[in-house]
Amino acid sequence: MGRISNYVNKSLSRRLGVVMGGFFATFLVGTAILIAILNSLNHSYTYERKALKEKTSQAQQINSAFNQAFFNARGYLALGNVEMKKDTENKEEAIRKYVQGFEQLAVTEKDIVVLQNIHDFSGYYFGEVIPVVFKEYESGVRGQELAIANSEATRKVVEFKDFLNDYITGLDVELNHRFNTYTTMQSNIILMFIVFIVGILLTLLFITRMMLSQAGKPLSELAVAANQIADGKNATIHVDKKRKDEIGVLSKAFHIMAEKVVEKERDLLEQNHTLIEQKVELHAQQEELEKTLKILRAHDAKLSSRNELINGMSRSLNKQEVLDSVVVNMRRVLKADQGVIVLMSDFSAASEGISVEGVSQFIRHLQAGMFTKLASEKGPVTVERRSKDEENGFHQGDFFCQDLYLPIFTAEKEIAAIMCFTRYGQRFSPGDYEDWRAFSKNIGIALDKISLFELSDRERRLNQSILDTIKEGVLLVDKNGAILQTNGQFCEMFSLKETQLAGMKQYQWGSRMVIYVEDGREFLDYLAKTISGTGKSEAFTFKKKDSAQVIRVYSEAVWQGEERLGTVFVHRDITKEFEVDQMKSEFVSTVSHELRTPLASILGFSELMLHREIKPERQKKYVSTILNEAKRLTSLINDFLDVQKMEAGKMAYEKKPANLGEILENVAEIYRQTTDKHEIILKAFCENPIFLGDKEKMEQVFRNLISNAIKYSPDGGTIQLNVRCENGQIKVEVRDQGIGIPEEAIGKLFTKFYRVDNSDLRKIGGTGLGLAIVQEIVKAHRGDISVSSIPGLETTFTVSLPAIQQQAEDSLMEKEYNPSRYRVVVVEDDPSLASLISQELSESGFLVDHFANGQSALASMEKKPPDALVLDIILEGGELNGWEIMSRMKERENLKHIPIIISSAIDEKLKGLKLGAQEYLVKPYKPSFLSKTIMQTLLKRDKMGQIFVPGKLDADENNQ
Repeated sequence: MGRISNYVNKSLSRRLGVVMGGFFATFLVGTAILIAILNSLNHSYTYERKALKEKTSQAQQINSAFNQAFFNARGYLALGNVEMKKDTENKEEAIRKYVQGFEQLAVTEKDIVVLQNIHDFSGYYFGEVIPVVFKEYESGVRGQELAIANSEATRKVVEFKDFLNDYITGLDVELNHRFNTYTTMQSNIILMFIVFIVGILLTLLFITRMMLSQAGKPLSELAVAANQIADGKNATIHVDKKRKDEIGVLSKAFHIMAEKVVEKERDLLEQNHTLIEQKVELHAQQEELEKTLKILRAHDAKLSSRNELINGMSRSLNKQEVLDSVVVNMRRVLKADQGVIVLMSDFSAASEGISVEGVSQFIRHLQAGMFTKLASEKGPVTVERRSKDEENGFHQGDFFCQDLYLPIFTAEKEIAAIMCFTRYGQRFSPGDYEDWRAFSKNIGIALDKISLFELSDRERRLNQSILDTIKEGVLLVDKNGAILQTNGQFCEMFSLKETQLAGMKQYQWGSRMVIYVEDGREFLDYLAKTISGTGKSEAFTFKKKDSAQVIRVYSEAVWQGEERLGTVFVHRDITKEFEVDQMKSEFVSTVSHELRTPLASILGFSELMLHREIKPERQKKYVSTILNEAKRLTSLINDFLDVQKMEAGKMAYEKKPANLGEILENVAEIYRQTTDKHEIILKAFCENPIFLGDKEKMEQVFRNLISNAIKYSPDGGTIQLNVRCENGQIKVEVRDQGIGIPEEAIGKLFTKFYRVDNSDLRKIGGTGLGLAIVQEIVKAHRGDISVSSIPGLETTFTVSLPAIQQQAEDSLMEKEYNPSRYRVVVVEDDPSLASLISQELSESGFLVDHFANGQSALASMEKKPPDALVLDIILEGGELNGWEIMSRMKERENLKHIPIIISSAIDEKLKGLKLGAQEYLVKPYKPSFLSKTIMQTLLKRDKMGQIFVPGKLDADENNQ
């Protein structure tokens, strides 16, 4: 049947072939003509378009290069970035290459004009503008001044950018115009081609219809017969068997095909039975494969859950996040309904499907005995139970539950955590026991890792806290110079942010630090040599530019065994030590001058008086000079001793009620006799300015202040002493009309060894200790001292002290005073000083007995106790010193109440007063002061009256 069909088709094809051959030839010729036209048009458009595209690309590259050059130039002028400057200068070469490419494409007059403008502007900008602008910027011209100076260049840059943008826009417009023209022509040609094809098809359809109409009816009958055969019916074909054409051949072939179809149908039925049997077998195989697939999917889900569990533990080192991930993923792996995990170290917990109260109950349950059971079992434990009411939900009645307890062990085989998971209505599979142990082991490793991390993090924070408490700036770098660790003091010292420093390279942090260092190059060299190990581990000292701080850097290599890990730098602020060293150096030179000057006078005048005959009036003058210079030396020595006692915290004060007005009058009178260029005026604006304090120390305060007022007003003038009582305070102003104090020096005036850095003031002299002592004494009296000054006009020191009330009994005491009835024993081993003291006391009316050693003095006092004892501490030539004499006197009933006034060169006043001395006088002192002290002591002993009322002052003040 197939061969007949092929024969019929070939016969019909030959007939149609002749007809269609002509039409096909016509179609090919027409098509070839149209294609040739389209090809020519397309080639012309492609060539022109490519030329325009290349020209546009070159122009855009030139424009982009200029824009980049403009941007880099502005960046350099705004930020000072040297890399931008280099990029700007390099753009000239890039633009030159682009211009060479553009020259090959320039064909129109407009292209040549653009090319010429580019050449002119490039030469102008890179040859004239850039060098001048960069030079002005590097010479210090900035901002608006720089913009005004180069306004013409800016205008030309803007004009050139507009010109080049207009040219590029024109190229785009021309390219669009060409495209639109080509599109229109192409559309017209395609339309002509469509019309041509439609005409060919219509003609071909007409001819084919005519040829096939002759065979249409027989073919229709054959089609009906074929449908009947397909439906399994018998078919009859009414075609003349004598036809010799294609239809006749086709009918014969159809009969043969019908017979063959019947035979094939029988064969197909047999094959169908075979296929049904195979289908049954395949269905059974499919069910088996589905079971296998279900098992594989279950394994895949299990592996996925395990991977999620492991990934969840490895993604974070946060303890709570890991616990949450563990309980969620383990519940999925075990297919449990709820679960909980608890860390045994701090009872941190995570749960799913369990309330907060339930977690707390679970922890109590572990503590009640489950923990001990798990520790003994050393593995999983299951517990079967009936459900509780709160677990039933909407169900009525209780049902079966099983709890699975999984202990998690550390590397040391201790329980780190316990998990518990619950299934409702079904049991856990014992076959998964090994899987549970594996899960627990993985979780234990994760918890160990978190514990190690938390431990290292705590140690890191502790180390950082320790470093931050250190007053020195600490910088630790590796062997390549990258920062490993710093402390807060280092960051504060160099205004750096600690969070940005970790891992920073040496050139980065070195460049940030060097801007604060005066000797920047030497500092960088020191760092480089120290880090590389080529330099010695010596300290480096530098000054900071911003604060004038003096910093000393110590460095030391850090080793771990034989490996050098890096270097630690310690930055210590030694500004105060540096200033103190400077002041001490100046102090030594000053003191040497201050000591040698009076010594020279004393030695000189003493030698004159010994070796020459001098008139009495001149002798008196020389002795007066020697006395004044000796007082000056004594004052200097006392200042040194006072400073030493202040620093040691051993300055002692004997506080009693005293009249500040009288103290000021006495000090003022002394200094009135030493100067004829100054007028010292005392004005008291209140009556009885009584304070509680050490009279001798307060005299020292005002001697210093008045002495300074005289020294620092070398041209003379008035020194005004004003006393006021305000709000329970006594305020004393010491005002001079001298050279004044610079404002920047006022804050340092009360610093030890400090002297104002002024050539005029340096000529005046001084040790720089006086005001430091004054401040210490005033503060010890609960007072305050301040200073104000107008340079070149005046300076005022103001001392404020707490005031108290006192009942005046001095006149009564003077009336009752009769020294001739008092006997005083003097124990002094120095004959000259003993003679001086005895003469002073005798002239003051006392009965005096002198002894050179303690044994004879004690023996005499045993026989006849004196009214008072003047005692030296250091006694030569005897077995007893002053402390031992006092100790023995306190042990004897007839001697322990005798007032003792210590007269010694060693200053241990506190010890003397604690052992029972009434007064402690440090040599040298005025002999008249001794007689006055003895008189007051004896009068107080006889009267036993109330001398003063402390008021609001603390009782402790009275004992100081």
